[in-house]
Amino acid sequence: MSERLIGLDIARYLAFVGMVLVNFDIVMSHGVQSNEGFFNEFIGQLQGRASATFVVLAGIGLGLSSFKKESQTVNTIVKRSIFLLILGLLNMTIFEGDILHYYAFYFLFGVFLLPFGNRALILVIGILNLLFFGMLLFFDYESGWNFEELTYSGFWTIDGFIRNLFFNGFHPVFPWLGFFLLGILLSRALLKKKQVQIKIISWGLLAIIFSEIMSFILLGYVIPVDSELQFLFMTDSMPPMPLYFLAASGSALLIIGLCLIVSEKFRESEIYSLIAPAGTQTLTLYVLHIIVGLGFIDAIGFTGTQTSSQAFVAAIIFCILGTIFAFTWSKWFRRGIFESLMRKLTG
Repeated sequence: MSERLIGLDIARYLAFVGMVLVNFDIVMSHGVQSNEGFFNEFIGQLQGRASATFVVLAGIGLGLSSFKKESQTVNTIVKRSIFLLILGLLNMTIFEGDILHYYAFYFLFGVFLLPFGNRALILVIGILNLLFFGMLLFFDYESGWNFEELTYSGFWTIDGFIRNLFFNGFHPVFPWLGFFLLGILLSRALLKKKQVQIKIISWGLLAIIFSEIMSFILLGYVIPVDSELQFLFMTDSMPPMPLYFLAASGSALLIIGLCLIVSEKFRESEIYSLIAPAGTQTLTLYVLHIIVGLGFIDAIGFTGTQTSSQAFVAAIIFCILGTIFAFTWSKWFRRGIFESLMRKLTG
């Protein structure tokens, strides 16, 4: 278990850094014309991938916790889902890209799917993707969106909230709950075994290669460039089509597998000692990156006025400061601020 947790801490930290890079870029440089190919491409590759990895890790966490406290899981997770929903909605008043209120429902649905067998969970993952595909045929995906400004109107209405949550938000339940269920499936594997870690890495690489090649062939040679069907075969996160889900799942498997396989080498290293607290305090750091990080960016007038390279530097600075904060905090407290608050309120 200690080996497994070391690898997951590292993976969780890397996923958090990726999410910060994406969110800083959205706030600071969205709409800014730039010729910075490297930074645009690098951060673009993280969009929908880092957050998907984060969701998969959350599913692993729930799966592992169920082995230890199976009788308490449902009651505790329902209360924590309510906590995350409230915290996420508060975040939404500052940053519309919040993921925590989606997390609340991933955990809520996930805990009731925990008793399902592996085949049943795989079937549910497939159904989630098919249902989203079907919803696109009957509903307007762009409803509520101003994609030029990345703002969503009507979120605080019942119809708008439900539409955003299940269909066309940044991380809708259909099909994003599938990432969470993938994490539950991984939690049932013998993650500390090297053979299993190699399989996870291999399956991740295969998923990435297959989805990207299929997308390249279909978009480049089968589907006309001016066809309205182009979006169906993209690997972008919005809308989250099946090839995107496969590619993002592959990225999550690859990162998690690599972190698990190298974790033993980092067990006694200073690098792990430094980043481990941040990897266990990601809820706190996520909230702080919105309130403090993005709040500061807005206060100094950098919203929508900077380049991707400037957003990259700002995000890295925040991650460094956040890592130092978490390391220092861990010297006196066992858990992060919001992790402790959640446990105190929900058990």
